Amino acid sequence: MELNGVKETEVLIVGAGPSGLALACDLARRGVRALLVEQAAALFPGSRGKGIQPRTREVLDDLGVGEAVRAYGGAAPVGMTWRDGERQGAYDMFRRAAPTDAEPYGEPWMMPQWRTQEILLARLRELGGDVTFSTALTGLSQDPGGVTAELSTGPVRASYLVAADGGRSTVRRTLGIPMDGESVDPAPMLVADVRITETALDRLNWHIFTGDAGYTTLCPLPGTADFQLVAQFKDGEPDTSPEGVRELLAARTHLDPQDVTEVRWCSDFRPRAALAERFRAGRVFLTGDAAHVHSPAGGQGLNTSVQDAYNLGWKLGQVLRHGAPPALLDSYEEERRPVAADMLGLSTRIHRGEQERGAATQQLGLGYREGPLSHGRAGLLEAGDRAPDGPAGDGQRLFDVFRGPHFTLLAVGTDAGLPAPGGALLRSHRAAACEAYGKGLFLVRPDGYIGWAGDDTSGLAEYAATMGLDLKLG
Repeated sequence: MELNGVKETEVLIVGAGPSGLALACDLARRGVRALLVEQAAALFPGSRGKGIQPRTREVLDDLGVGEAVRAYGGAAPVGMTWRDGERQGAYDMFRRAAPTDAEPYGEPWMMPQWRTQEILLARLRELGGDVTFSTALTGLSQDPGGVTAELSTGPVRASYLVAADGGRSTVRRTLGIPMDGESVDPAPMLVADVRITETALDRLNWHIFTGDAGYTTLCPLPGTADFQLVAQFKDGEPDTSPEGVRELLAARTHLDPQDVTEVRWCSDFRPRAALAERFRAGRVFLTGDAAHVHSPAGGQGLNTSVQDAYNLGWKLGQVLRHGAPPALLDSYEEERRPVAADMLGLSTRIHRGEQERGAATQQLGLGYREGPLSHGRAGLLEAGDRAPDGPAGDGQRLFDVFRGPHFTLLAVGTDAGLPAPGGALLRSHRAAACEAYGKGLFLVRPDGYIGWAGDDTSGLAEYAATMGLDLKLG
């Protein structure tokens, strides 16, 4: 839509990384007009964020890409340590658990970031959206009615703008929002995607080489012929040229330079942890690396970013499409900033060897109990908790019932009255029993967290109204 030479949209998303693409998918399925722009000419080409945690797998399944993630990814391989060209022994770097009724994904899933982004872009196109590449933000201004963004392709007017443009966010710097943090490790690091001859190194393990120069790892990336190389530099600076990568591997491993047949992508960085002072300024929101930057050691950065988008998407949809009060959007920062801060601390401790990659990295225990949208408790759960999976009856799972952009009012083991069908915005479901829930009524938000819980419907209609829901209770 264009008026007087100014393109108009409801939400302008700046940056087509994991958080920007996930948000665009979520808004598209809600019927919200969004324009997703990306400064680069194509999607990011590297493997950088390769770990998909169990909670993020649940999110991606809800967004409609669960099968693709399953098909193109794989379980994290077991680590194998090396010294002087000899294998020293295997060890598992991750907590693994068998799937349960409540938690269908028990271990981290490996998939290169470029593949995650390709999958989300394909889903966005299925939903009628796309990315406008080679388009940079050069300035923005706000007023009570919206945001005017100056793009390299011309001005855009939007009701809201979302910054998903990475750790060096142009949007964040334009707004003057400080980002406080620390250096996690003074040693620079190199990350690259390389191909290695089959006879030189197997793809069954995550290979770990230690030495005085710093550690070096080679992790096979499922669904590809690539390994992700990560190397620490205690002295000197990384050489990111193909020749430099080959020389590095020849010096630190048993590989010969010619064993590295291709260097597909390479970058250097210094591990740091940083958190934006605010996640919102007026009608502009920060998501992903624009809001928080992690050490890659904990496998939390991409996952936290996708879940930022998942939290924000339904709230924008309720305000723009269903008459929810704009104050609902205040809860984005109130809920997500504390989570990001916790995950930053976790990533830093894992990087420094102060904590193992345990249950906390899976993000299944994260929630919003202290958040402004959490009211009540029932059975075994409290509002703000993640809504567990479980049997829903008739061969369905609860996640099948929850899947989609709607709210779900779930009655477990109770005859309490349910509202009349709420169309596409609200579904009601009864389950005779579900071990993870106990007994009670649970209003499950579109992002899979319990917003309200109680033994009967007292107070439910008033709470629902703050979400843009008009419940007709019998």
